[in-house]
Amino acid sequence: MNRKIKRVNIITMGCSKNLVDSEVLLSQLEQGSWEVSHDGSGADYDAVIINTCGFIHDAKQESIDMILDYADAKARGDIGKLYVMGCLSERYRTELEKEIPEVDRYFGKFDLKAITTELKVALQPETIYQRKITTPSHYAYLKISEGCNRFCGFCAIPMMTGRFTSRPVEDLVKETRYLASRGVKELLLIAQELSSYGRDLYGHSRLPELVEAITEIEGIEWIRLHYFYPSDFPYDILRIMREKKKVVPYLDLPLQHISDHMLKRMRRHTTRRETEQLLQTVRAEVPGVALRTTLLVGYPGETEEDFRELLQFVEDQRFDRLGVFTYSHEEGTYAFNQYSDEVPEEIKQQRASLIMERQEQISAELNEDKVGLKLHVIIDRREGDYYVGRTRFDSPEVDGEVYVTSERELSPGDFVRVRMTGADTHDLFGILES
Repeated sequence: MNRKIKRVNIITMGCSKNLVDSEVLLSQLEQGSWEVSHDGSGADYDAVIINTCGFIHDAKQESIDMILDYADAKARGDIGKLYVMGCLSERYRTELEKEIPEVDRYFGKFDLKAITTELKVALQPETIYQRKITTPSHYAYLKISEGCNRFCGFCAIPMMTGRFTSRPVEDLVKETRYLASRGVKELLLIAQELSSYGRDLYGHSRLPELVEAITEIEGIEWIRLHYFYPSDFPYDILRIMREKKKVVPYLDLPLQHISDHMLKRMRRHTTRRETEQLLQTVRAEVPGVALRTTLLVGYPGETEEDFRELLQFVEDQRFDRLGVFTYSHEEGTYAFNQYSDEVPEEIKQQRASLIMERQEQISAELNEDKVGLKLHVIIDRREGDYYVGRTRFDSPEVDGEVYVTSERELSPGDFVRVRMTGADTHDLFGILES
């Protein structure tokens, strides 16, 4: 590989927070005269960097399989150097170096300078906010903090990301202005949990002030918020959501469980009563809000009674969006050290399936209620005879979509008004309003 311009391919595994890290690295390498690709195909790269996930067993295995695939490609001479970064190597670097020595070098999650130095690029801190956007150009993620102080019983993330660390408001506003200048219209605020934003820097939550400042930036039309911890919830964000039209009425609130028995064992620092009061307040202060949650089944000690209580809670609350994980026994976590992985895998899967079956019925009913409504939709792409987009109640990748019939040509990033004409379990169908 004797080209003057060297080519690098960054493969991103896991969550949108990892994606932001990859976008920062892509930009820095491009500024350093590398030809960059993200999730590129084929071979003939001078370097491949795999940004790994270390969250749960399945995600870890997926990352390991990707490393092994590219180790084989390196052995065949299809690529040059192979590097690994991110959460998996932050957590298991020593083990990985021993088990997969074909990798040229392993980096942790926060080794940006070390990676750029390895690739003979001088890190440019003054342009760190400039990212090479890998999502469709009309939306992007804004990571407002790193780490987590919650230490839930099942979660290994604090071991990889460290203590909760907010980014300053002024830095985030600067980055948002840059993203807007690149054509971003929908901004998705992400963190391990948004509820703590600002407490470490300012002594109190600054999330409402941050969101309000972002609403003033020209070009940003929708602002979406992922993910809130139910304890210490910043209630003033509800006023911002209600008063500022740019802040979509969508709230991602991973609850994990509702049984007081399980909430205590999970170290969630909340109760069923407090959780239900929070949901009631959210719905009262932001009428029509779309609520997304994530649940965890099969945690050590979960009884049939605990599960039935959770299933009834799902039926009663009728969440707009819901996902379920089965418990993964992760070494180093509180649960791993305190409990055995006692719920059989078959039971875990049965419980997850029962919840999702009920949620699919709820989702279908809620979608059917939207038929006949006229809703604003952002167009993401064209697919066959349809334009495909999302309502204010749908986040990219994880929620449903709207299949739009239009005689007028539309482009990704267009905001249009659509009359809903049909629905299925996950998606809506509609006609462009003239």
